Amino acid sequence: MIKIRPFQPEDRDAWEPLWQGYLTFYKSSLPAEVTQATWGRLLDPAEPMHGLAAVLDGRVVGIVHYIYHRSTWTTGDYCYLQDLFTSAQARHRGVGRALIEAVYERAQAHGASRVYWLTHETNTAAQALYDKVASRSGFIQYRRVF
Repeated sequence: MIKIRPFQPEDRDAWEPLWQGYLTFYKSSLPAEVTQATWGRLLDPAEPMHGLAAVLDGRVVGIVHYIYHRSTWTTGDYCYLQDLFTSAQARHRGVGRALIEAVYERAQAHGASRVYWLTHETNTAAQALYDKVASRSGFIQYRRVF
């Protein structure tokens, strides 16, 4: 049985390897101070950033981070599902879907008008799930990194 719950301070040691696994998957790395700031934000109730843990057999096996923000297109906030990752041992067991559904529930309770996210075009394994739980918007992302 998968249990989804908000992060707790004592989850840091379980969260960080999953966070690092997510970064590694996307061939990225971050300075330790960014990871520390991210963890602090995830636990700060004054922040618009939130996180959930998926617990299976007493172990944290998946994480999701999401952020509420304003939109010019609606009076309610949008919810950006920023990061989603499960351990290799937890894949194909419904953990990713459970985390997405938990974000949906919280976003609706918050009054958000949508949940959205991005994935890399080569991440076909995740897209197989995403195509079942959401619809593609057709938008292409452009960015400039500073």
